[in-house]
Amino acid sequence: MADMRAFRDAVTGWAAGGPGGPAGELAARLRVRTAVLLEGPSDLAAVETLAARRGRDLSSEGVCALPMGGAMSVGRYAALLGPPGLGLRLAGLCDEGEQGFYDRALERARAPRRGFFVCVSDLEDELVRALGVARVEEILAAEGDLRAWQTFVSQPAHRGRPPHQRLRRFLGTKKGRKIRYGRLLVEALDSERVPAPLDDLLASL
Repeated sequence: MADMRAFRDAVTGWAAGGPGGPAGELAARLRVRTAVLLEGPSDLAAVETLAARRGRDLSSEGVCALPMGGAMSVGRYAALLGPPGLGLRLAGLCDEGEQGFYDRALERARAPRRGFFVCVSDLEDELVRALGVARVEEILAAEGDLRAWQTFVSQPAHRGRPPHQRLRRFLGTKKGRKIRYGRLLVEALDSERVPAPLDDLLASL
């Protein structure tokens, strides 16, 4: 795991304009075969948690999940890691509103589209809808966030929105909260209720 984190860090530095040599050397030494492109660390937490629940060790399988720091970075990461760069198989999640952007980036990188799976709004929304609002509120209460949630929904700006949309917005209101709940919501899922994009992604790896 530590070595795969080193590869992840090397790719992040490469994407930010640093040298690509360290990433290439680590990819060869670790026998990385697949790069899973994710928008951010909350998606990474969800993917890693579901993999652990299913007894999967992605690192030992040559799979590295990488948070890109936003969907707009997909073109850069696809070029570095896909056919024009390290030649890895690419997979990942994208939001429905950004699907066209992903399609164009993957086409430029000559990478197949079939390894990418689409969330309607985003992965947090998929998880909230899979669990249901009442179950998510139970998790918020167990984590000491219920009062903050109740304060959030009482604000005029959030009244009238569907409850699952309000929960999705609430999870992004504090630094680190999306990451923590990316793990907690996946841990709380019944095995048959895993959102299709996340389930299909892991099955494809």
